[in-house]
Amino acid sequence: MLLTESLDQEIPSAVQNRLPGQWLERSDESAPITSNQPALDIPFQRWFKFKEAFSPQFILQCIRSMERFPSSCLDPFGGSGTTALTCQLLGVQPTTIEVNPFLADLISAKLHSYDLESLKRDYLKVLEVSGKLAVDPGRALKEAPDTLVEPGRDSRWIYSRASAQRILAIREAISFVSSESHRLLLTVVLGSILVPLSNVVVNGKGRKYRQGWENRQKFASDVVHGFCDAFLAVYTDLARFSSVKRTGFTVLRGDSRQLIEDCEPVDLVIFSPPYPNSFDYTDIYNLELWMLGYLACRKDNTALRNETVRSHVQVKRDFSGEELPSRKMKRAYGLLCRRRHDLWDSSIPEMVVAYFSDMLTILRQVKRKLRPGGRAFLAVGNSKYAGVLIDTANILTELAPSVGFNSCRTESIRSMRASAQQGGRRELSESLLVLA
Repeated sequence: MLLTESLDQEIPSAVQNRLPGQWLERSDESAPITSNQPALDIPFQRWFKFKEAFSPQFILQCIRSMERFPSSCLDPFGGSGTTALTCQLLGVQPTTIEVNPFLADLISAKLHSYDLESLKRDYLKVLEVSGKLAVDPGRALKEAPDTLVEPGRDSRWIYSRASAQRILAIREAISFVSSESHRLLLTVVLGSILVPLSNVVVNGKGRKYRQGWENRQKFASDVVHGFCDAFLAVYTDLARFSSVKRTGFTVLRGDSRQLIEDCEPVDLVIFSPPYPNSFDYTDIYNLELWMLGYLACRKDNTALRNETVRSHVQVKRDFSGEELPSRKMKRAYGLLCRRRHDLWDSSIPEMVVAYFSDMLTILRQVKRKLRPGGRAFLAVGNSKYAGVLIDTANILTELAPSVGFNSCRTESIRSMRASAQQGGRRELSESLLVLA
């Protein structure tokens, strides 16, 4: 069965009836299922705004298209945990790999079960303790970017000193909580309000200052109110679905190019890797990483970037790799080299080759972990540099047989906008690859 054949049909009761009642009742069914738009307001998914996620319906449709119901699933690029959470609620045991430590904690927070009374006591204790703490942002964030806290640099800053002090006080109070799962959840709650409390908006490849931000500074009271409101939403979701039986789960933190080898065999693999579009996703989540203490110095930031798939050129890296058995890749590389002087970074041709070398590594390891009869579903997207199309789906289709996949089916999902430098038109394809 083709996945796209089922997009306008009902999920069969054998799958749908496994889900908790009313979990997806607020989903926007008019939005593409490979975007997070349908799931922004549903329980658990609303805990943190994650633009790059796909919706739970996408996971449901992948499972629907399989010949038998899976018992286990692997997602090598966990993101906000949509694959893991949907599988867990269906009774499929999830394993997830995520290199971004904050996002790995977000996934774990969604998958844990909680004693709600104990969680509420820890939350109230955090509020009490944080109100008595005085934290110096200059000391706590001494190696963070200069613009993070007022007075910033060149009369620009992301957080007022008053709001930064209270954010850091709550962060420190959370560190005193004895329960690891509660610390993790409360950190996620705090992380969810960091962008709304800031003077910037995060969009596309980075962030920009809000219009009129100078006259709309946040204060300590805004931090407390935001934290309370965010916790209430989380607590409400946990209470509403407290009776749902949860499967076990595994969250591995680090580089999927290495950690897939540590996973148990699975029936199903679903993931969407970074696209070869030079987005550095560690930079997009920089506020959470610095303000919550995941990064203590700039070396930490560089180390994290070097653990990501080589899909960007924002940090100097080794772009060497194995020779790729793909004529389309070789042709794209040749065209990029001829137009090197038109590229905004001269190392883009080598980065693109390195990206597909990394993806070949991922595919090889995924094939080893799939049980007989298993399937791998990959949502991938094209990119474009100096007019040269990087046809991701077709290049991966050429690479898949070299690591043992016997069949590779490609289905078009939707069109995406090219970058402003490439005209901004909807001319890039997002596709689904089904490998077996």
